[in-house]
Amino acid sequence: MPIDGSPDDTICAIATPVGEGGIGIIRISGPNAADIASKVARLRTSESLGALPTHTLHLADIVSFPHPEPAGGVSQAMTREHIIDEGLVVYMKGPRSFTAEDVVEFHCHGSTTVLRRVCESCIAAGARLAQPGEFTKRAFLNGRLDLSQAEAVLDTIKAKSEFALAIAHRQLRGDLGRYVQELRTALLSLLARIEAGIDFSDEDISFVTRGEIRTSLEAIANQIQQVLDTAQTGRALRDGIRVVLAGPPNVGKSSLLNSLIRDNRAIVTDVPGTTRDLIEEAVIWNGLPITLVDTAGLRETVDVVEQEGIKRSKDAQAQGDLTLQVVDAVEVQKTGVPAFVFPLLEAKHLVVLNKIDVLTPVAMQSFCHDLEERLRQRILPVSTKTGEGLEELKTAITSRFLTESFESNDGVVITNVRHRVALDQAITAIKLTLSSIERDAQIELLSVDLRDAADALGEIIGSVTPDDVLERIFSDFCIGK
Repeated sequence: MPIDGSPDDTICAIATPVGEGGIGIIRISGPNAADIASKVARLRTSESLGALPTHTLHLADIVSFPHPEPAGGVSQAMTREHIIDEGLVVYMKGPRSFTAEDVVEFHCHGSTTVLRRVCESCIAAGARLAQPGEFTKRAFLNGRLDLSQAEAVLDTIKAKSEFALAIAHRQLRGDLGRYVQELRTALLSLLARIEAGIDFSDEDISFVTRGEIRTSLEAIANQIQQVLDTAQTGRALRDGIRVVLAGPPNVGKSSLLNSLIRDNRAIVTDVPGTTRDLIEEAVIWNGLPITLVDTAGLRETVDVVEQEGIKRSKDAQAQGDLTLQVVDAVEVQKTGVPAFVFPLLEAKHLVVLNKIDVLTPVAMQSFCHDLEERLRQRILPVSTKTGEGLEELKTAITSRFLTESFESNDGVVITNVRHRVALDQAITAIKLTLSSIERDAQIELLSVDLRDAADALGEIIGSVTPDDVLERIFSDFCIGK
């Protein structure tokens, strides 16, 4: 049966993760959900599924389809050959369901074989296998969710921390959608007054002055900018960040990784070039998901394997969100800062001075001050041997992405790149309108840019969204959601 189909089709899919579990759920949604489910479920009470009270659970035998219809009840042959499992069936009549359609769910044992066979029976009985995200897409198309809420479903599923989950829940409740809708309504109201003035221009009637337009737009632009300012924090909380440990061999990168995760994950020896490949470990600090990446030491070498490791190290730094340039206090005292450090330092780099346990506190402070003057970078002294400076290093890393006063319940937080781009487009259009006002441009030109700003905001909540954008959004979902 083809996957592509009509929105009027009745669809089904396994709605729980692949693998063994105590419970597995098969979801059916669409106009024929109850009829299809009746062909697959035999209620122990022998009642009709469609006649049951909605949103109640009932014990049933889940049977394969097609199957023979025995006269006089379920035969031994039916029991042995056609019953797949026993489970619970719930019928949720639309619009009081996730998709706002008629929905039936089978709650079975979480065997991969059981779930596959039940899903195959539903398809044989007339359902179509759901596409990725199709249940949530139907919830959006049926007005059950706006587009930002639909995307928050996926964010909730993929949340990697308590902060990320809290933000996803707020968006799922509609906080972002309401905020954006209020801004869009204000723009459309202003646009209506401008266009009314255009329509009655011959009668010299003014519905709104240029000064009033400027004041309103500046206020709206400030509100949009406040939300845009949360984008870096939101993206970090949603997707996590990659922190790459880089530097010459034997400066203590692997020891630093082990100390930060409190485990002996990376091999530590005195032999230069021990680390040849990337070693990744995930941690959560202050609610921020972080992937720490240990890399091969940077140096000139003829070893082909080590050369590949160094190449991967450079690639990891280019793709990472933050790089810890680790240097050895002992070696820097002897020979100075390695030459490769200077050209590599960027805004996304932190310089970590390791092995400070060999220095006296006074010497360490003086040494760090001199290095900061020369490198124009903050120096973070640590010792993987004693643990000194590790908490300060963690704070320095997280503070790059989380403001000190950030709380997950502080206003609206942008976590989605699509939302950020739309807000950027809206504020750009508003700035063009303000520029036109300053130039005393014709009033008709103002309405064009204001319409662009309103449409950009509409894309966030789905009021104005091309079909290809919808397909791209829901293709990120798994089948069954």
